[in-house]
Amino acid sequence: LKSIEEPPPHVVFMMATTRLDKIPDTILSRSQVYEFRAIGRQTIAEKLSAIANAESIEIEKEALGLIARAAGGSMRDAQSAFDQVIAFAGESIGTDDVSAALGLIGRDPVLDVVEAVANETQSAVFELAGRFVDAGYDLKLVCRELARAIRDLLVIAIDSSRADDPEISSEGEHERLASLAIRFSREDLLRAFDVLARAEYEIQRSAQPRYHFEMALLRLIHIRKLVPLT
Repeated sequence: LKSIEEPPPHVVFMMATTRLDKIPDTILSRSQVYEFRAIGRQTIAEKLSAIANAESIEIEKEALGLIARAAGGSMRDAQSAFDQVIAFAGESIGTDDVSAALGLIGRDPVLDVVEAVANETQSAVFELAGRFVDAGYDLKLVCRELARAIRDLLVIAIDSSRADDPEISSEGEHERLASLAIRFSREDLLRAFDVLARAEYEIQRSAQPRYHFEMALLRLIHIRKLVPLT
């Protein structure tokens, strides 16, 4: 503590952490704290692409986007995840490789669920749930990705110009997200977000997560049938 409080004139201590709450008050009181913002997905994806080019690694744009989205604004986490994928898949990487190596869920199967809800195809619920289970996905994480998709649709419903925003969707998703957004009312999307948040909580504590997941998807279809009284 004395070294930090009274450093030699030629010394500057620089400490970095992602968990500021874990730093003792005795250290914080002797430090100047600077909080850095999260890095945007597009910036992370561009940096990973530059690394891939330098290392002669071929990777699909959608795969880069998936890693960048999962990094949550952390370049360190993105690069660590990229290293894992390279170790798993080698020098030619696709979206399926990223999903398999990191346990991440691609956007297409998530939007397939949203489309089934938009079409009110109740029989598809059980098939889609089965696909996620057979692929070994954690259904809690599936709910989280569905909630993310619902949030993105709500953003587009409120401001249609955001459909091309790289923070919302990758190049191959713009048109599909825009077409799905107009099929839901804003009230539908707000209620759907609440259903998925509750389902994630229930799945985490259930011995039968698939049942809760299937019922949540059926609720998403049911809430589209609700009409305002006024």
